[in-house]
Amino acid sequence: MSTKQTVRFSAVFFSVIIGLFLSDADATNGMDLDGYGAVAAGMGGAAMAYDNGNAGMMSNPATLGLRPDGTTAGIGLTILMPHVTATIPTPSGPTTENSAGTHYFMPNFSLIQKTGRWTYGLGVYPQGGMGSEWGDRLSGGTGLEQRSEVGFGRVLLPLAVNVTEALTLAAQLEYAWASLDLKMINPATGAYYSFSDNNAFTGQATGSGWAYSLGAHYQINPVLAVGASYHSQSHLGDLKGTGFVNSPSDPADFRVQDAQWPETFGAGVAWQVTARLMLAADIKRIRWSQTLNAFRLDVNGVPVFGPKGAPQNWRDQTVYLLGGQYQLSRALILRAGYNTANNPVPDSTLNPLAPAIVESQYTVGLGWQFLPGQRIETSVAYAPKVSQTNPNLYGPGVAGTVSHRQMTAHIDYEYRF
Repeated sequence: MSTKQTVRFSAVFFSVIIGLFLSDADATNGMDLDGYGAVAAGMGGAAMAYDNGNAGMMSNPATLGLRPDGTTAGIGLTILMPHVTATIPTPSGPTTENSAGTHYFMPNFSLIQKTGRWTYGLGVYPQGGMGSEWGDRLSGGTGLEQRSEVGFGRVLLPLAVNVTEALTLAAQLEYAWASLDLKMINPATGAYYSFSDNNAFTGQATGSGWAYSLGAHYQINPVLAVGASYHSQSHLGDLKGTGFVNSPSDPADFRVQDAQWPETFGAGVAWQVTARLMLAADIKRIRWSQTLNAFRLDVNGVPVFGPKGAPQNWRDQTVYLLGGQYQLSRALILRAGYNTANNPVPDSTLNPLAPAIVESQYTVGLGWQFLPGQRIETSVAYAPKVSQTNPNLYGPGVAGTVSHRQMTAHIDYEYRF
């Protein structure tokens, strides 16, 4: 194939993919992060079909095999900065209150080795989460604080192999964990449940288990590549912790049953348009309906919301991720992107303690190689305000509205040697 034919084929192929992605796109990611690693996060989260550093193991572990031989160590931090508000009924009419949960910190660490055809290593990355803090503002004058903070993370052991010059395959074993802080009033009984360690990095109720991922990458021609991955549903034990019911003088054991991260799969394309410009587009499916159909909480072995739990009924999401990067100089790379999907939270189960309703996100990023083999990658994502109303949030016929906008910042340092 000639150079002109290659470029023409790439343009047509990429245009078709973009057209498919833009149909029916309208929202963003539930508890899933906007992107994994600052490189991908700066490109709207697109990460399936190009080398996006060590964090590629969170999206498509086969991309780890695209690097040259050597060792790459990385550390990083993701900061979630949500702004959540809720309308609350009062005797004088509804009032709007702000959640005090405005910053959540998620560190990461990784070490990857490429030797010949084989790439392997270790990564510790946050998967996602959500939370809000209301003090006693949701408690109808009782003075009881209400808050939530849920987090998921993984320790990843990837192995990628360059089967041919064009094809790379990968498999990954994962140790997964989840944690939850919760202070809430049972709307049916009025009982107050409290288990919370008020720590920015952990939760009072914890559980762990395992999962796995598979990935593939194929270089179609010198300027066009495709990738795909499958991440299994997690297999975690129940989240267990201690706290109290109604008052600290009434200690209790709490258990959240079957809190799992859902099955996720996706595919993507990367097009090296020129020597300086690359475009990427991914599509992925998150099966929230498998894992967030109900909230099952036991107190001292007794299910407090009945045997089926409190309904959540989250919908599955199809996420569309588009981005590009431009090599401004040998040391600097600029990135931008867009991330959108359908809102997974039904009106009927919307709750201020689980406000994962943001829609589209706009992203920018910057990569800087300040010394040979050493890079700093940064990105910022902005999710515009979305509002949603539950017609029975505070009781039959008593509506409540939750609004959510968010900034997310990523900063990563990688050292290749």
